[in-house]
Amino acid sequence: MLENCQRHHMLLGLGALTMVTILVLFVESRYAAEGPRRREPQYVIEDNSTCWRNEKYTIVQECHPCSEFDIVSRSLGVCIHTHYKELLRCQSGEIVTRSCDRVALIEQMNFLKFEVLCLVIGLLSYLVSYARDRILSRRNYMRIERQLNRVQ
Repeated sequence: MLENCQRHHMLLGLGALTMVTILVLFVESRYAAEGPRRREPQYVIEDNSTCWRNEKYTIVQECHPCSEFDIVSRSLGVCIHTHYKELLRCQSGEIVTRSCDRVALIEQMNFLKFEVLCLVIGLLSYLVSYARDRILSRRNYMRIERQLNRVQ
């Protein structure tokens, strides 16, 4: 069936699928970050740093990896479970550290790297198959030319 499609129709379809994929990724990432299905972490937190559960808070430092010293020495209890922490300031003025899941930006960047890698591999595969098709077409043309030259 693909051999019956014109090249510009296939490129148009591929472009449309790419745009739909990108749109779905943006919508999904927005709803995953803000959606009502967001669950609380299942790990234990420090008992003295729960003001963020009862009060309004602002994020002073976004979610970032704990230092190797904090993880090994267990000096910060929030670094034991996820190895990531964020700094919050509660409405009462207390500054606390809480565990957080892996940074969403890192996961998005890893996914984008994967997508770019797939694109590069796809383009290389296309170029190799195109070059192979050209070589085979040229061989076929030369074979037909030799047969016609023999007849004359």
